[in-house]
Amino acid sequence: MRVIDLAVKDWRQLLRDRQTVFFMAAMPILFTLFFGLIFGSAGGETDPRLPVAVISADSSSSLSGSLLSLLEASEAVRPVVEEGVSAEEAGQWVRDARYAAALFVPAGFGGTVEHLAEGKAERLASNGTIAGDEAMQATLIVDRSTPAGQTAASAIETAVTRLLSAAQIARLATEAFEASVPFEDQAVRQAFHHQALASASEAWREPPISVAVEQAWAAGEDEQSQPNAFAQSSPGMIIQFTIHGLMMTAMILVLERKTGALQRLLPTTMTRTQIIAAKVLGSFVTVFAQQALLVLVGQFAFGVDYLREPVATLAVMAALSLWVTSLGLLIGALARTEEHVHTWSLVAMFFFSALGGAWFPLEYTGKAFNTIGHLTPAAWALDGFQNIVMRGLGLQSVLLPVGIVVAYAVVFFGLAVWRFRFE
Repeated sequence: MRVIDLAVKDWRQLLRDRQTVFFMAAMPILFTLFFGLIFGSAGGETDPRLPVAVISADSSSSLSGSLLSLLEASEAVRPVVEEGVSAEEAGQWVRDARYAAALFVPAGFGGTVEHLAEGKAERLASNGTIAGDEAMQATLIVDRSTPAGQTAASAIETAVTRLLSAAQIARLATEAFEASVPFEDQAVRQAFHHQALASASEAWREPPISVAVEQAWAAGEDEQSQPNAFAQSSPGMIIQFTIHGLMMTAMILVLERKTGALQRLLPTTMTRTQIIAAKVLGSFVTVFAQQALLVLVGQFAFGVDYLREPVATLAVMAALSLWVTSLGLLIGALARTEEHVHTWSLVAMFFFSALGGAWFPLEYTGKAFNTIGHLTPAAWALDGFQNIVMRGLGLQSVLLPVGIVVAYAVVFFGLAVWRFRFE
């Protein structure tokens, strides 16, 4: 009970500071609204598919046109036709994550596909080559080490495979018809072949059996099919201002050490472990309550569906609270003055918020920034929240993020206990 009593004392001490309460409760709501309006007004692009640059020098071929149509029908990629672009420039676009991939279609590509359909070539998607023979091969530039690159490559290779299938179907249909009713001339035969190719490509664009892909933020019947902009800003601001909550833990420790309050607890029946446990408990409950308030506001005021997976949401909240409490304890153990606490807490808040993707989605950044960001627990906590509210995933999807955040909490807590001083 003494541990709980000391934790309640810290909690009441915090609530008496109206400025701190305002910053922990009202400010994140205002910033959630602010960033949500920014993302909403900038959200003119509603197509969630991965952009792929298509540079074609074979515009006269019907097969190249069919390939573009098959790519446009893809659920995973969105082709963007570019002209006059070099391989170096396209490669830089892929490295900068402007496009998930770039596809070069050279002159003569249609003839190469015809050869493949007739069995005269056996080369498909090998060493970056999609289909082709010698100088007439189509080349794919993609970074297969990233999830976006793997998805784009798979979608493009599927489209090329379907194109080859359509070419084979058109050839077989033309030969079968010719065997029963000879064509008057080559022009009629060519027209029939083109029609058969168009029909086969159309069948691939709208197959009788397909997998339906729906966005996790599926809109209602009367709503536009557009993601909720607050699904990015609400989790982001929860993480940013929860991190700021560590200032409370650190400030109380510094003030009690400065006034000698911590030292006066030592002669009591409470052990050092119990005293530290009380400080951690008080901070944990406060930070968790702050998150609970912001989650409820996000759910009912901004339409961010945290409660669709309540257990998963609680798991992420608990892990984040543990890490923030441990970091606050560490800052409190290291800081000697209130100024140190303010400075280090603000640095921690802005550092982890920026790198963790609280201000902008990390998937919109380059590969290097995304990788560096995921060296921080904030990015993993945000992944946990977004797996629930944006990607429509369940409890299993947050186990890895929660485990990593808890591991960081253990490390920070160990460092804090090691450096903790009562004097």
